[in-house]
Amino acid sequence: MLMPSIFGENLFDDFFDDFARPVHNFVNFNRPTASVMKTDVKETDGAYEIDIDLPGYKKEDVKAELKDGYLTINAETKHEKEDKDEGKKYLRRERYYGNCSRSFYVGDQMTEEDVKAKFEDGILKISVPKKDPTPAVEEKKYIAIEG
Repeated sequence: MLMPSIFGENLFDDFFDDFARPVHNFVNFNRPTASVMKTDVKETDGAYEIDIDLPGYKKEDVKAELKDGYLTINAETKHEKEDKDEGKKYLRRERYYGNCSRSFYVGDQMTEEDVKAKFEDGILKISVPKKDPTPAVEEKKYIAIEG
């Protein structure tokens, strides 16, 4: 279950970090947690295998795009918990919205049909085949010999 946290990964790490650095940086308040989009890239004989951890995301939350030689993975999720019971006074209501993105250069020769992707158990598995660059035709240039 994806739980929003105002403290990041570990309450005590943030607590003790503040003693070393007393000025709190509010830009990091909504920083992504370290567990989002952890990626493993493995080279096999004919392809590169990319495994991206996306815990708490569903298949329909994940989009993959190939543009100008870059494979970009976007994941977006939104959770809202709302009780509709009349007469309750809310002390706390939580909402969470998360968006993360990662790009990989796969080459200009790659097409959408070449890249295979599968999402299972919170892991996006992508296979990108190795393509040999098209060798440029070597043009022979001769030097004129006078005689």
